Amino acid sequence: MAAPRTALVIGGTGPTGPLVVNGLVARDFDVTILHTGRHESELIGPEVRHIHTDPFDGEATADALGSESFDLAVVMYGRLRVLASLLARRCSHFVSIGGVGVYRGFGSPDDLFPLGMTVPLPHGAPLVGDGEDFRKLRMIRVTEESVFEHHPQAIHLRYPQLYGPRQPLPREWPLVRRALDRRPHLVVADAGLTVKSQGWIGNAAHATLLACDAPAAALGGIYNVADSSTLSLAQIAEVIADELGHNWELVSLPYDLAAPARPLVGSWSTTHRVLDIGPTMRDLGYCDVLAPVDAWRAAARWLAEHPLERGGPLEQRLGDPFDYDTEDRLVSAWKDARQGFEATLQNLDWTSEPNYGSAYVGNRPNPGVTEKRQSLNAADS
Repeated sequence: MAAPRTALVIGGTGPTGPLVVNGLVARDFDVTILHTGRHESELIGPEVRHIHTDPFDGEATADALGSESFDLAVVMYGRLRVLASLLARRCSHFVSIGGVGVYRGFGSPDDLFPLGMTVPLPHGAPLVGDGEDFRKLRMIRVTEESVFEHHPQAIHLRYPQLYGPRQPLPREWPLVRRALDRRPHLVVADAGLTVKSQGWIGNAAHATLLACDAPAAALGGIYNVADSSTLSLAQIAEVIADELGHNWELVSLPYDLAAPARPLVGSWSTTHRVLDIGPTMRDLGYCDVLAPVDAWRAAARWLAEHPLERGGPLEQRLGDPFDYDTEDRLVSAWKDARQGFEATLQNLDWTSEPNYGSAYVGNRPNPGVTEKRQSLNAADS
């Protein structure tokens, strides 16, 4: 019998790691994971060999690997630039994980004209240049270049913000905690319409395993990873509240005033960050293993069962003080101001009231249009 194929997974114990490791085991790989050993996962079985060292230390990793080589190397953690060099000529197929912040404008959407990224952002859109203010984003691009310098036939995956079980810093926690606390309202910025590509951990792991299969069309390529459809922040809030048996009023404020919404938006701008994953679907054969609405429901359930420590260090890192008293005062002040503004609006005398245009179809009246003309668009006409 032929010897089993060998796979080295660097990392492997984070949110997606055990799913990738077990997927490789199911593909009959003899799997070794290299990690610090600080975070073992009960999801990984005893058939998987462990090497404990620091993947951020090139010399220590080289010493731990000795002269070993592998059929497949999957680098999910550590200093990728160093590991790509170290594993050159040590593996037949190389898969690496990086980030989506490599695109120009990701950190500073006002660098673009018109302002903000297009929706979706084309896969081949310009990357950050050497003048990018954020060094971390520049180094993502440099790292990608290093991967292909040492592994021309590699497959590199750009992970987005992930959600789901075992996240070290679950950014959906502000929604889950407020739903558990039965907050009557949730402050959202600009109607909560911000859309940004994110990935359910199972979907991201599935894309990684597809890359491990080394389809010929994908060799030497870089691929964005994300759910195939994206919910707005308001829709995510609606799904999470519903899953946890709650209902709240979404109170929309202009972003400059919507301080409680900052941790969810994660930026000083509510512009969108939607990635093109068309090549990922075409070359890797990717499709969601769990649809986003179901995935967000699962994420909410898991966090409700595994809550963060209230006021603990992880919760503090999210940047959300959960200052409900001040939030209530903000909402009250906004509603008072809006009520006064609406009274002013009633005294405006339009020469012709703006409406939705002649192509409008909907279940609400088109302002300023006669009842006879309204009936032309009525559902029962």
